[in-house]
Amino acid sequence: MGNDLILILPEIVLTIGALVLMIVAAWGGQASTRAVSWVSVAVLAGATIALFGPSSSGANAFDGLYRADAFAAFAKLLIYAATAVCILIAPNFFQRTSGEDLRPEYPVLMLLSAVGMGVMVSAGDMLSLYVGLELQSLAAYVLASFMRRDTRSAEAGLKYFVLGALASGILLYGISLVYGFSGSTSFDVIAAAYAGERSTGLLIGLVFVFAGLAFKIAAVPFHMWTPDVYEGAPTPVTTFFASAPKVAAVAMGLRVALEAMGPASFDWRQIVIFASLASIWFGAIAAIGQTSIKRLLAYSSINNIGFALIGLAAATPDGTAAVLSYMTVYIVMTLGSFLVVLQMRGADGQPVETISSLSGLSRTRPGLAAALAMFMFSLAGIPPLLGFWPKLAVFWAATDAGLFAFAVAGAVGSVVGAFYYLKVIKTMYFDAPAHELVKGHGSAVEYALIALAALFVSPLGYLLIKPMAPMTAAAAGALF
Repeated sequence: MGNDLILILPEIVLTIGALVLMIVAAWGGQASTRAVSWVSVAVLAGATIALFGPSSSGANAFDGLYRADAFAAFAKLLIYAATAVCILIAPNFFQRTSGEDLRPEYPVLMLLSAVGMGVMVSAGDMLSLYVGLELQSLAAYVLASFMRRDTRSAEAGLKYFVLGALASGILLYGISLVYGFSGSTSFDVIAAAYAGERSTGLLIGLVFVFAGLAFKIAAVPFHMWTPDVYEGAPTPVTTFFASAPKVAAVAMGLRVALEAMGPASFDWRQIVIFASLASIWFGAIAAIGQTSIKRLLAYSSINNIGFALIGLAAATPDGTAAVLSYMTVYIVMTLGSFLVVLQMRGADGQPVETISSLSGLSRTRPGLAAALAMFMFSLAGIPPLLGFWPKLAVFWAATDAGLFAFAVAGAVGSVVGAFYYLKVIKTMYFDAPAHELVKGHGSAVEYALIALAALFVSPLGYLLIKPMAPMTAAAAGALF
């Protein structure tokens, strides 16, 4: 038991931190918010340090329920970093939007969600996977409706809850079928069942499990919640949804597909290819007519998930490493984009979310326009920005796996998707200023994070490829 507890040290650090801070929040009330937020970031830093020990050794805890390997450690590193950023940017937003300071429950919910995401990516059994998924989801439902007096936020939380419950039901039904026909919920036993003569029940279970996972990563046709929830939730919460849980869901999908259902790769590859191409093309086309920058970024996330799924369809170590590289670059681009959205405020100090409000931004706030242009070009995969490299990596992995036509279809889709990113840049640089965004609403932390994200996606980011490659390769190797 002692050995098992050492292996789950990151989750223990986060759980104890969340419980202690919950007591502090109850005792200190609203006045404790800033202190609770900074301590939450310190707790996430402590959990990150805990990853560089036995928690990434490749051992199993609790009779295979939990995997403490390099793959989980890499995913958690991204999850904890994104969660910390979303905690840091929240106080300024809530204070300026609602006139009230952020409540201390926000960072506590973030920590509890991080615990759930950690269990998701380390799951070695369908039961631990589902427990982690529900812990993450329950915190997310509350976060989506965190601004209680805002109708859009309440609506976003309700929609997310109802559709999330439906997706959980679909996933549970798939798990029950897989359990019934394999005799176990353990990934190792399930893999052995798929390696043998597969019954119709196992294949139907596979379809339902992948449908449930598709909802969590917002892949077409289970994407319907994404635009409404992204638009209605408070912007720091939307930033969180677009980054940390996205990484956790993709990592969970990789582990289930390659560890539990690896021998059935021919069967699930067809599902993944359809979801990938549908997400790429639907995300690109649906984003064209959007007038809200948050809805546009929601469709952008659907589009980008489609590209990540290209690496999964390859079902190879190189493909898995390409997906991890893609998600690393993707969350930086997404965090940077939403940090710029946080600076968009009108004369009354309230958030402005229309794309038209960016008109002439290059003349009124040139630094902000340059940063957003870099994020848009990078999301479009236009060289020499760093966003080009992970797209090339997933296409390369697909062609190496013999999926040449699939890679070509994805590449054509990326050209279509570039249109709506370029539309934002055209609005900032070529349209006459229409709504001047008020300066001075951002904090020093937000501007520093924007600068770091812009530096990361710039050509200087290519210097990180060499040290990142062995990390992604080791993480991918843990699944094979």
